Amino acid sequence: MEVQRKKDQIKTDKSTFLNYSFFRIDPKWRWMNEVAKEEAAKEFATLVSVANTKLRVHTYTTLGLHSGTDFMLWMVSDSVEMFQTFTSKIYSTIIGKYIEPAFLYLSSFKRSVYSDKVTPSFMTDSKPLKYLIVYPFVKSREWYLLPFEERKKMMDEHITIGRKFPEIRLNTSYSYGIDDNDFTLAFETNDLSKFQDLILQLRETKVSLYVVKDTPMIVCLQKDIQNIIMGLG
Repeated sequence: MEVQRKKDQIKTDKSTFLNYSFFRIDPKWRWMNEVAKEEAAKEFATLVSVANTKLRVHTYTTLGLHSGTDFMLWMVSDSVEMFQTFTSKIYSTIIGKYIEPAFLYLSSFKRSVYSDKVTPSFMTDSKPLKYLIVYPFVKSREWYLLPFEERKKMMDEHITIGRKFPEIRLNTSYSYGIDDNDFTLAFETNDLSKFQDLILQLRETKVSLYVVKDTPMIVCLQKDIQNIIMGLG
């Protein structure tokens, strides 16, 4: 009942926060014997399992997909303190002594003023797709000074293109005021080529003229955390 209550809260609470924590592994980890690595992986897997009774945690490997990061934890909760508590417990584990943060993005869920028809997958019980592409997004101040009707017209074009790719899930969350970027975007897909097609078309919209920054773009591969740890070398 407690797990279901938490899931329902994530669906309905207006203050839903998201945390994308990327970590890199210390090369010293690779010198540990296989038995110790296996014990560390089991310990971390247990921690993630317990954490999932209080918040939502999805695990991804980024090994070999982006420089400076080896795995990522996508967390969703109604409390930022939950992120702190969980992260503190991570650093108390065996592998916690061998990792350090590489990137961290904090955001929250808000209904879009341009369209309320799309519900992001993190607000549902949908299973994660194979890939998650995460990146911060910053628009120019000129964008916010445009009349709403003009912005909506450009965003309608943007949204129309997105609907041409129903197999790609868009998870938009808002970071202004609580992080350095305006938004944190996270696209889910089973086909990276389709995602590239989508991004190319979005580059050709008028909205793109007002984009200041949309990097780094980090491809994450969904995987069980125990296998992720054992695959770190």
